[in-house]
Amino acid sequence: MVDWTETYRPTTLSEVRGNNKARDKLREWAETWDDHRKAAIVHGSPGVGKTSAAHALANDMGWPVMELNASDDRQADVIERVAGEAAKSGTLTAGSAGRRLVIMDEADNFHGNADYGGSRAVTSLVKEGNQPIVLVANEFYDMSQSLRNACETIEFRDVSARSIVPVLRDICRKEGIEFEDAALEKIAESTSGDLRSAVNDLQAVAEETTVLTVDDVVTSERDTTEGIFDFLDALIKEKDAEGALRASYDVDETPDDLLNWIEDNVPKDYAGAELADAYGFMANADRWLGRVRASQNYSYWRYATDNMTAGVAASRREPKGGWTRYGPPSYWSKLGRTRGSRDTRDSIAERIAEREGTSVATARREIVPFLAAMTHHCTNRDLTVRMAAAYDLDATEVSFVTGSGADTNKVQSVVEEAVELTTERAVAHSGNAFLSAVESNSDDGERDAAAGDETETQQTLEASSGNSEETTSDRDDAADDDSDADDGQAGLSDFF
Repeated sequence: MVDWTETYRPTTLSEVRGNNKARDKLREWAETWDDHRKAAIVHGSPGVGKTSAAHALANDMGWPVMELNASDDRQADVIERVAGEAAKSGTLTAGSAGRRLVIMDEADNFHGNADYGGSRAVTSLVKEGNQPIVLVANEFYDMSQSLRNACETIEFRDVSARSIVPVLRDICRKEGIEFEDAALEKIAESTSGDLRSAVNDLQAVAEETTVLTVDDVVTSERDTTEGIFDFLDALIKEKDAEGALRASYDVDETPDDLLNWIEDNVPKDYAGAELADAYGFMANADRWLGRVRASQNYSYWRYATDNMTAGVAASRREPKGGWTRYGPPSYWSKLGRTRGSRDTRDSIAERIAEREGTSVATARREIVPFLAAMTHHCTNRDLTVRMAAAYDLDATEVSFVTGSGADTNKVQSVVEEAVELTTERAVAHSGNAFLSAVESNSDDGERDAAAGDETETQQTLEASSGNSEETTSDRDDAADDDSDADDGQAGLSDFF
């Protein structure tokens, strides 16, 4: 069976329906590419014609296409070998002016280490490439900020039912299918702006009948997940308390993430008493989320959602109009910027916890700040060296605890002395590890004889002193003290 979405895919940009502004912007980007030489990110909901528009553009410009799908080829070496060669130089197979178009579909699926460097490779490619590149993505904010900043962005919006119906009508006429206009309208309205799904539904219904009527249109209920920006607009400006709560059911976000979105964007429209009330409800939601984390009882989620949606909507005191530029939570970008330091902190805390017999959380919350205060800027050098030796810290970790630069001579010398101290301790606690078995056996007889003489002498001394019990007790205490001092796992006492 022939797929109608492929058969009737637009071959030129003029055939792309429902996104005239985005279509024109894409054409302008291509025609002026020699002036700016930037890649383009074409983003929007699935099925609105992003990839089709990119291929239609290439056809209009006379550019051959090299396509790469991020879901299939995420490794950096694959990207650099396949797309890199196409983007860096023109070839004999390139089109007019030696150009070819590189299309990277599902580009929002590139994620750092999980893709073996794929995200970094794509970012490098769009900055250095000498050929036009179009990145196609469903979720714009799932892409790295550095990649977004390096590209021109073009948004394709959901296709209106009014724009979908003419497409369905043209297909019916070309396929020789009789239809009722109401049937096409019903298909268009049921697909929530997804033109591709509308064409698929039309083909499925047309296979069962020769005359398409409203009664023949039976489409399965589709995933009508609401976009986060549409939800924020409804919550902050339009819906009442009940409507806001119901709208949250269609948002594909966890309560924790949803609270971050609301918290960052409410102040853009609320002010004064209504903002204070909204933050009060968000504080209640945060408390309920804290109970979820502490108890793992996810039934508390509903109370958090009630507060952050119905409560925030109920705080609105006056109508809100106009357009507001909502954005992703700043908390997320902060986490990205501090990722390296948090990883260093956690690595130090894990080693401290293992050595001191405490939890990682306790080590991170109590011991690390204590060590930082004691060794600030390595002012107590001896203490800093002992700390580095006790927990096997490298220059970066010593720098994190003390606040001194990792590349400074002070920190480097501390690490070197800590290594020397660790080596000395290892030799001191090695015992007879370096003696041969022969030497050890030959000395056994001498040690036994010496032990006998020592015992006899000790008994004589004890008898003459009359304090044998006290002497023995003192000697045992001293032995215990020596044992503790030699314990290689003494932890904090090693450098105090």
